[in-house]
Amino acid sequence: MSKIIIIAEVGSVHDGSFGNALKLIETAADCGANVVKFQTHIAVAETLRDAPPPPYFTGEPRYEYFERTAFTLEQWQAIKIHCDSLGVGFLSSPFSVEALNLLENLNPKSYKVASGEVTNLPLLEAMAKTGKRIFLSSGMSSWAELDAAVKTIRKFNSDLWVMQCTSAYPTPYERVGLNVMVEMQTRYHSPVGLSDHTLTNYAAFAAAAMGASVIEKHLTFSKRMYGSDAQNAAEPHEFAEMVQGVRAIETILANPVNKDDLTPFRVMKETFEKSLVSLMDIPKGVRITEEMIGAKKPGTGIPAARLRAFIGRKAARDIPADELLREEDFTK
Repeated sequence: MSKIIIIAEVGSVHDGSFGNALKLIETAADCGANVVKFQTHIAVAETLRDAPPPPYFTGEPRYEYFERTAFTLEQWQAIKIHCDSLGVGFLSSPFSVEALNLLENLNPKSYKVASGEVTNLPLLEAMAKTGKRIFLSSGMSSWAELDAAVKTIRKFNSDLWVMQCTSAYPTPYERVGLNVMVEMQTRYHSPVGLSDHTLTNYAAFAAAAMGASVIEKHLTFSKRMYGSDAQNAAEPHEFAEMVQGVRAIETILANPVNKDDLTPFRVMKETFEKSLVSLMDIPKGVRITEEMIGAKKPGTGIPAARLRAFIGRKAARDIPADELLREEDFTK
């Protein structure tokens, strides 16, 4: 069983602070994430100045927000180097071909298609042509739109992972859609996973148990931070608990139990199960009746399940009351 890839989605939680971006990478690594994901925005290349903000973040105009929180090429290079130094993968979602070209200077191993870019087929084609692994997020797309995206990518690139996602912040349990994740695996014959926008870890745990190969969750220092992602992200202790739970589920799934192998239970069976005992003094030669024998701890003698087999047999010796019985205590 391959290890589930856990992605810490930093997004724009750094709020344009290069220092915060580096510290978020360190936090993600400390929490046990395998990959740290960012968003690469070049405002002039991806949005009109009067484009509306999302309903969950209206703090400032979208264009100005993207422009203010963007990093230079030199900063992105330093971010990638910091990821490398801490042993975590670097990943980003480009929101334009220009952003993709910027990221190509870093030579990342993978790219992430953000949910809002699934129908941006020219960008998907450009991403696929890089030959890098592509994680495709499905948050606001129909099957027809996903089919078109998958077809576009696979014209040039077979290393495609498809992720169920719900573009609702936060996502209620009723809309997580793990059934969609399972169907994606059948439909696209690709590794699948979950990009989780719920406020707890339960959906991630369920996805791990249902065959996810990758799980992504937003990470923040605090839900009280400014910006579009922080209030719906996991704080470090929550993210670390998610990682621990997913790894525990992996261990459980990787170790099927043979129910007939009772070797691990030898001491427990001897301690908690019951054996046949004498309930009264039984003279030698007397035929055994139901009143004479019963079952008590420990389970080191004749199993209680065999009680009926000894009714009607004779005592081979004088048997005192409340004594553990042995096979040789009976004759035909």
